[in-house]
Amino acid sequence: MRYIKFLLLDTILILLPMLIYQFYLVNCQNKSRKAKKIALDFAIIGSMLLLILFSGENSLLYPLILWNIPLYISFYKKRSILAGILSLIIVIFYQQYFYVVHFVMLEYILYDLIYLIYLVKKKNLRDLVQNLIYIKAFVLAFEVYGFIYPLENQISSFLLIITTIISLYGVTCFIFYLLKKGEEIMDLNSTIKALEKEKMLRASLFKITHEIKNPIAVCKGYLDMLDLSNQEKINKYIPIVKQEIARTLILMDDYLDYTKIKINKEDTDLYLLLADTCSSLESLFRENKVKTIFNIPDKELYAKVDYNRLKQVLVNLFKNALEAKRPDKELTLWLTTRKEKGYFYITIKDNGVGMSEETLNHISEMFYTTKQKGSGMGVSLSKEIIELHNGKLEYFSSLGKGTKVVISFPITEKSLTA
Repeated sequence: MRYIKFLLLDTILILLPMLIYQFYLVNCQNKSRKAKKIALDFAIIGSMLLLILFSGENSLLYPLILWNIPLYISFYKKRSILAGILSLIIVIFYQQYFYVVHFVMLEYILYDLIYLIYLVKKKNLRDLVQNLIYIKAFVLAFEVYGFIYPLENQISSFLLIITTIISLYGVTCFIFYLLKKGEEIMDLNSTIKALEKEKMLRASLFKITHEIKNPIAVCKGYLDMLDLSNQEKINKYIPIVKQEIARTLILMDDYLDYTKIKINKEDTDLYLLLADTCSSLESLFRENKVKTIFNIPDKELYAKVDYNRLKQVLVNLFKNALEAKRPDKELTLWLTTRKEKGYFYITIKDNGVGMSEETLNHISEMFYTTKQKGSGMGVSLSKEIIELHNGKLEYFSSLGKGTKVVISFPITEKSLTA
């Protein structure tokens, strides 16, 4: 019974900061990417501090089994330095209570090495977490039989190991499930906001069309009544026509100012942006049975860009690729990057249905679409966003041979930090 009590306590202590982090993500969509990374670090550190303050004394009776979960989250979120700090903290506590520091140091060094191997080989970090739990099961058996309860009843020790590992696996899956759901809610909110913006844009288009129609109709009416041989009517009607045209131009200027896309540039890790975007669409790829070959370097490259706007472009390109899937062939998506002469290039390629030459020539035009339910605005808005970054959005395609999209924009030498 005491074991269940301590287990629930540790679970709550880990969950509390992570739920606060999820609440922050959902309600602070416009925060910078750097701020979100700092918030995640504070949430992970907060979980570990709460365990130290309110659960450390329990380690005299039970293994620090759930203390590995903040470490797993650090691995999964690629917070390498933070993972090293957490490993050191756990080793120190093991030394204080169990006096098996050398063995435990080897254990956590092994975790770090496996993590590096997964990063280099670009394997799924969720699989890494599962494998680390398997390793922990073996290590825990050695700790229980060798150091914690060496003379106790073997059946009791075995039951302790089994229940502890099941607890670790179950709580880890539960917390990762909550993290995933939080990310899905965040992406859903972004999608809803995008749909709301499109709805507002459609409404504003209808409104501006209606507003412009009135002065044009007035101009037409007076021009129809205009008699070039009647100077009195010319003097009377022409100023009215000029006034209505001027009012139309003012309406157009106001509309253009209102609908102009705003760009908020900030220091952004471009490789992390790509990785996060691909990760957020992972469930969508899986549901559509899409094979993905994404070559994203595991290093940092900072540049001043608008994180949310670039992610909007990438999501739009990926969704367009999914809609181009051929019914008789598995869809494969490729993503590659390169730096060349002060420019950063992102290439997204698919083996879908492709586009005809006519479609390719009109692809960037506002409201042009070949989809039954398309608005024809996605590519145009994406192109405008990239151009506001002083870049280019280029399409290369042919029917039956898929499509390749190349995004390029300049990055200063100062931002080329690996």
